[in-house]
Amino acid sequence: MNGLSVTTNSAAISPIALFLHADIVVKVVMAGLILASLLTWTIIIGRGAVLRSAQNRSEAFARDFSRAPDIDKLYAAETKSEVPAARIFTAGMLEWRRSTSAKKVDPDAARARIAAVMATTASAETERLSDRLNLLATIGSVSPFVGLFGTVWGIMRSFADIAASQNTSFGAVAPGIAEALFATALGLFAAIPAVIGYNRMTHRLDKIESGLMRFAETLHADLSRELDAER
Repeated sequence: MNGLSVTTNSAAISPIALFLHADIVVKVVMAGLILASLLTWTIIIGRGAVLRSAQNRSEAFARDFSRAPDIDKLYAAETKSEVPAARIFTAGMLEWRRSTSAKKVDPDAARARIAAVMATTASAETERLSDRLNLLATIGSVSPFVGLFGTVWGIMRSFADIAASQNTSFGAVAPGIAEALFATALGLFAAIPAVIGYNRMTHRLDKIESGLMRFAETLHADLSRELDAER
């Protein structure tokens, strides 16, 4: 009999059973947190792959640029590239060509325009790569409170049922309390990966941005020397 009772109680507090037996409000909270958790892992996996690819390809392009014997040929080959560093390169080269095509070239004005164009492009690329990271931050900060709301609501319902039935035994209280606490667990289950993923990806994004700015400064120095040579 004891073995049967333990088996029955274990089945009653399984995650599926806790969800099915929960109050409708708690069910909505649980379903929302489960969807938030799925969205979190989708962003972590998908956006993480995008950031890794962008970093690796940008670093590879920077190495190719440093070894390129003719940057004009490199420009012709990379005009439609999706690599962040290559986009900065093409933007800088395009502005350099426009600035040096005039009859009278102002080197200082050309340097300022080239620097501005590359900085704007680097900012745009960083913004593009940071897409959806704000969702991770939102899930990480909001999910625990949503789970806590479900817990508070479930406990309130449990006490209301206890008062209505006049039954204060532990067996009568435990299922409702377990359902309520499960909402908090789901909130943490969604929030913890979201916070860790957000911190890791923003760290990688900062490294990508720093690398892009270093590349832009290197390119700016090279083009500045070209402007001096054309005087």
